[in-house]
Amino acid sequence: MLSSSSMRNSSNVSENAAHSVSHNRLCIDRVEVRLIRLPLNEPFETSFGRMDSRLIFLVSVEAEGVKGWGEVVAAEEPRYSYETVGTALHVIRDFLAPALMSQPVADLTEIAGRFAPFRGHNMAKAGLELAYMDLQARLANRSLSSLLGGTRSRVPVGVSLGIQPTLARLLGNVDRYLALGYKRIKLKIKRGWDTDVVAEVRRLHPKILLSVDANSAYIIDDKDHLKALDDFSLLMIEQPLDHDDLLDHSRLQREMTTPICLDESITGL
Repeated sequence: MLSSSSMRNSSNVSENAAHSVSHNRLCIDRVEVRLIRLPLNEPFETSFGRMDSRLIFLVSVEAEGVKGWGEVVAAEEPRYSYETVGTALHVIRDFLAPALMSQPVADLTEIAGRFAPFRGHNMAKAGLELAYMDLQARLANRSLSSLLGGTRSRVPVGVSLGIQPTLARLLGNVDRYLALGYKRIKLKIKRGWDTDVVAEVRRLHPKILLSVDANSAYIIDDKDHLKALDDFSLLMIEQPLDHDDLLDHSRLQREMTTPICLDESITGL
């Protein structure tokens, strides 16, 4: 936990100066992080490995006695991204939180400017930005969605299904989630758990919105095998190749009709 009193003293910004700014500028008084270990309802397996629980990284920012909450989505190990819970904790504690609390802040643009000198670490930055947006919504006594301009009270959602012990188990889970109202199904795939599995799901559910996610399980030499996925009317194939292999993703897309979606490769706008 960091309080702003020590940070303002170290940056020569007095209490009086902090409170003399216009009312639309917020003085962030405290930044707090919480790490919570949550067990998953069932193990989740991808081409990276298997998870039975997840360490959730929550961060709050406090101003005027009100807290806003955000989540840092980094994992414990640097498999999906170079960012981890450990790196995010270090960067928030030693760099981002002091920058956020150094002076009153007006908006997200100003926050982004303060964070800009610290390269990368977008997950850590986003966690604090989300907390700031939630804080603004709470201070205005509004929902976050309305603050961001949202108009709908309900939105369709999808579910991502990990690699299962058996095909029968997967098919049962697909049926269960469709019955619960999920509108899109995404299947995790890897070598040995791909075309045959997708073919059976599509056979049983010819009209559902279906996609697959490889989490970089393949190489460009697998292109002929991957092209077989074109037969299943998929919404997209997510991240079939390495996260830094943009050229081969482009080559693969030219040979496939199914759209290729990049995830691990995308680190900014």
